[in-house]
Amino acid sequence: MRHRALVPLLLAGALVAACTSAPAPDAPPPSSPTSRATAALPGMPPVSDPHNIDSDAGADMLSPAARAARPLVYVPHDRSGDVWVIDPATFAVVGRYPAGREIQHVVPAYDMTTLYATDDKGGHLVPFDPRTGLPGAPIPVTEPYNMYFTPDGAYAISVAEGRRQLVWYDPHTWAQRDVTPVPGCAGVDHAEFSADGRIAVFTCEFAGAVTVVDVASHRVLRTVPMPQRHTRMGPQDIKLAPDGSVYYIADSDANGVWVLDGAATTVLRFIPTGMGAHGLYLSRDARQLYVTNRHEGTISVLDAYTGAAVTTWRLPGGGSPDMGNVTADGSRLWVSGRYDRVVYVISTQDGSLIRKIPVGDEPHGLCVWPQPGRYSIGHTGITR
Repeated sequence: MRHRALVPLLLAGALVAACTSAPAPDAPPPSSPTSRATAALPGMPPVSDPHNIDSDAGADMLSPAARAARPLVYVPHDRSGDVWVIDPATFAVVGRYPAGREIQHVVPAYDMTTLYATDDKGGHLVPFDPRTGLPGAPIPVTEPYNMYFTPDGAYAISVAEGRRQLVWYDPHTWAQRDVTPVPGCAGVDHAEFSADGRIAVFTCEFAGAVTVVDVASHRVLRTVPMPQRHTRMGPQDIKLAPDGSVYYIADSDANGVWVLDGAATTVLRFIPTGMGAHGLYLSRDARQLYVTNRHEGTISVLDAYTGAAVTTWRLPGGGSPDMGNVTADGSRLWVSGRYDRVVYVISTQDGSLIRKIPVGDEPHGLCVWPQPGRYSIGHTGITR
C-alpha cells in the first residue's frame, strides 16, 4: 500500500461486521477447488498436496538456491530510499544501501537466486545477491510498486500502481513482453495466484475491489467489488487458503478480512480482525494465518482453513505492524513497523515480542531470507 496520511474510519469494522458474519469456530473447511479435475497452468510445478498447496514450503524445506543464501532480513524504506540488511542471529544491522527514490518491497525471484528491491518512483529494480547480501546494478522496469512471478516462471509482473497497469517481463532478460491495462483497479496493489496457477487476483486499494486476470492470456476476466467499497485504504494483501478454497483479503478501512470464493467470483463473508488490517502471512505448517493490524499494534491469528479466530497478539505499547514474513523454521514472524521506524521480531509460539530493532524512515515490504519452497511467486516471499 502506498502511504497516505489518513485517519482510518474507526467504526468501519463494526459497520461491516454488523451486516456480515464470520465463520463459526467449528465450521468445516469448504470443499477445495484443487480436488476437482482441473488442468494446472502448463509448466507450473505440480501441487503435491491438494489440501495444502504450501506443503512444499514447510519448515526448513529449502531449495539448493535458498540453502546457499546467507540468512538475512532485508528492510526497504519508502521515505529514505534505501535497504537496510539485518543479521537475524544477532539482530544487528550489517548493511545500509542506497537503492533509489521510494523503495517499496524486496521480492525473491522465481528461482530464488536473486532478491529485487522495487523502486516505483525511480523506475528500476535493485538486485541483491542472497549469498552475500550485496546489491548490484539497477535494472530499468516500469514503475515496480510491487512484483510477482507467474507460477510457471515464464513472466515477471511489475505492478505499476500509478499507471493502473500490469507490465509483463521476461524474468531473465528483463525485456518487456506485454502490458495489461487495469482501468477498473485504482490502486492495484497485492496479488495471489489460484491453486492451479491459471488466474491471478489483484487487490484494488482505491477501488474497493479485486481484479481477476487470466495468466495465460494476460487479459482481465472480471472485477469483483467488496460488499462495502473502501477507497482510501481499502483492499490490501491477499492470501489463498491452503486448500485453495477461498482467498482472504485484508481491508484496512474495514478493519478486517473479506473472504472471496476460490473461483474468485463472489465475496462470501467478512472476518473482523483489528484496525488497519494489512498483511497476511501463513504459519510454516499452513494451519494459521497471521493478520497484521497496522493501526492498533496487534496481530490476529486465524485458522487458515476456516478463518475462525484463534487469538490476538498485542505489541507492548502498540505499534504499526505492516509487512514481512515467517522465518524458515517457522519460529518467528518479522514485520516492519511502518510508522515507527522499527522492525518487530515476534515469537509464533505465543506472540511475545522478541526484539524491536530501530531502522530507517518508513520501513515497508520486509523480506526474510531464505524461505522454504520450490519456487517464488514474488511479493515479500510467497513460495510454494
